[in-house]
Amino acid sequence: MISPLAYIHPEAKIGENVEIAPFVYIDRNVVIGDNNKIMANANILYGSRIGNENTIFPGAVIGAIPQDLKFKGEESTAEIGDNNLIRENVTINRGTAAKGRTIVGNNNLLMEGVHVAHDALIGNGCIIGNSTKMAGEIVIDDNAIISANVLMHQFCRVGGYVMIQGGCRFSKDIPPYIIAGREPIAYSGINIIGLRRRGFSNEVIENIHNAYRIIYQSGLNTSDALAKVESEIPASPEIEYIVDFIRNSDRGIIR
Repeated sequence: MISPLAYIHPEAKIGENVEIAPFVYIDRNVVIGDNNKIMANANILYGSRIGNENTIFPGAVIGAIPQDLKFKGEESTAEIGDNNLIRENVTINRGTAAKGRTIVGNNNLLMEGVHVAHDALIGNGCIIGNSTKMAGEIVIDDNAIISANVLMHQFCRVGGYVMIQGGCRFSKDIPPYIIAGREPIAYSGINIIGLRRRGFSNEVIENIHNAYRIIYQSGLNTSDALAKVESEIPASPEIEYIVDFIRNSDRGIIR
């Protein structure tokens, strides 16, 4: 399962049933779990930690040092969970002293040319489109869909179950359950189709919709709008998530 044309550092730890194609480079201080497939010309560099059942396509680079001039060679990692598809030419940099690790969770699809910068955190079940670029210390919550050629400013957070239109750029947070699009980027309604596909009930979807009507269309400032949501919308984990996300947003949410 391991090509003699691949280079694997003798200190690297490789699990069982791992397929490693010709011209793969695996550095020292790398740990790779079981049942992974690593295709030709992929580079798994110092500090990489890869779980199980992942497929890494040609030209991907995992664990390269951060593109951050503050990085001084400190120990850090790039950590990949289980069952991810990491397509051609994806780059995932390792962390810096800020957080120490870059994390990609489980069951994600990172399409061709995606860049995940230092100290980023990508949750589970996300789809990230071709050539989307994520700056340092971003956070993407579970089950987000980010289309192609999206530019994400450092420190931004994307909520769960969102859909972001291709070609967008943003420097504020995108709250959960919504569609974000246009130029400049703005709230464009809730992600009704995505929520139905994920099994959300009509009642929960309606409550989410009503919460965002208050937040975006009532003319209230953010604090008053969140207080009105809490007083008028039936309590649920989804409404609590929306309120906590917005209330704790350091950068503010998109308009």
